[in-house]
Amino acid sequence: MSQIDLIFKIAGVGILTAVLHTMLKQAGKEDLAHLATWAGVAIVLIWVVKLLGSLFAEVQTVFRLF
Repeated sequence: MSQIDLIFKIAGVGILTAVLHTMLKQAGKEDLAHLATWAGVAIVLIWVVKLLGSLFAEVQTVFRLF
């Protein structure tokens, strides 16, 4: 997965989450709107943590740290 693809995926999740939050809030379901927002944040956070893990593994192999 290239970096540009990841940026577009994060932007897509952000837009989808914003639209879903707005729709649920206007429908009077504010609790579900906040839950949907937190779910979007959690998905993106999982992607970022995986990328940080691969970054640290790459740095470890470059510097031969064990």
